[in-house]
Amino acid sequence: MLEKMNEFFNRRVIGYEEHQLTTIDGAQEFYRYTASCLPVQDHAQVLDLGCGTGLELGFYFESNPTAQVTGIDLAEDMLEVLKQKFPEKSLTAICGSYFDIPFGEKCYDAVVSVESLHHFTKEEKIFLYQKAYQALKPGGYMILTDYFAQTEEQEYFYRQGLARLKSEQGISDNEFYHYDTPLTKAHEIEAFRESGFPAVELLAEWSATAVIKAVK
Repeated sequence: MLEKMNEFFNRRVIGYEEHQLTTIDGAQEFYRYTASCLPVQDHAQVLDLGCGTGLELGFYFESNPTAQVTGIDLAEDMLEVLKQKFPEKSLTAICGSYFDIPFGEKCYDAVVSVESLHHFTKEEKIFLYQKAYQALKPGGYMILTDYFAQTEEQEYFYRQGLARLKSEQGISDNEFYHYDTPLTKAHEIEAFRESGFPAVELLAEWSATAVIKAVK
């Protein structure tokens, strides 16, 4: 049965970090790598979309202890763990959908998202990336570390699978349900470019996970 996104992650907060680090190929490396891509200047302003318990933030605060991070996540229990992990850091945790919460304009040095956005369509991502673009300072950038479909056929298969399950379970609302529907890397890069980012590059890959950087 499909579960609403926030309920899915709240139910799995215990054991979440171990699951992420031990069941996803390359996770032991890509969380640290993602952190290494974030700004190193004092008091850097960073927005984390789908921050969860902050697996990459632990590494980031090691390299930049004065960073000022705003994390957005649907799962309140995940955010409670996040706040308990970093009580002395400049961390603002916001519970809600990053599609709905205003980001502001020209206020962040970087936006980051790790293993969160593979649940959404290209059209939804274009809207989100436009918000991120507006929120970034000139020269700022977004780092996306996520899981990608390997072919367009696989991307279509995932999307059709979600539609079938929603139909079978009589789900007709527009809320987010937990089901993986990753884009291909090519379609993800297109989404960034169509959102206004002039420079987009693939930085690294681990099996199905890749890191993409989009610069304003």
